[in-house]
Amino acid sequence: MARSNGGSTVEKVWDIAKPVADSLGLKLWDIRFLKEGASWYLRIYIDKDGGVSIDDCENMSRGVDKPLDTADPIEQSYYLEVSSPGIERELTRQEHFKLCMGQKIKLRTIRPHNNKRDFSGVLEGYDAGNVTIRLEDGSGICLNKKETSFIKLDDFDI
Repeated sequence: MARSNGGSTVEKVWDIAKPVADSLGLKLWDIRFLKEGASWYLRIYIDKDGGVSIDDCENMSRGVDKPLDTADPIEQSYYLEVSSPGIERELTRQEHFKLCMGQKIKLRTIRPHNNKRDFSGVLEGYDAGNVTIRLEDGSGICLNKKETSFIKLDDFDI
């Protein structure tokens, strides 16, 4: 999966999608604008207490479709996908880290750190892009988010 920086596109879509999500009683978790192969995908991740249903995804997709067409923030054609972030949701935004403090996470580093790339433990801190976790052996580690391939909630043992 290739990631586009798409920052301004994502911000524009966020501004359009947030009021729609709010009106449906949903939380906007994340938005990704990605190129996979020859196709572009706009992925909107929604959440709510008790979990997201297929009806929630359908309602969000229908609710955001016309405002996106009207505002036209994306030049190329794309596929719109709306889904839940899932149980092992990826933590990408500052508010994700604040919301998930004290929960079990797993992360993978881009380059080995002490000859390891995969870490699992409890999220203890997040400040200026630095993620602090208490590892399963009781030791702690602090890594910059930019050094990681992913950081996800970990409901299951690695």
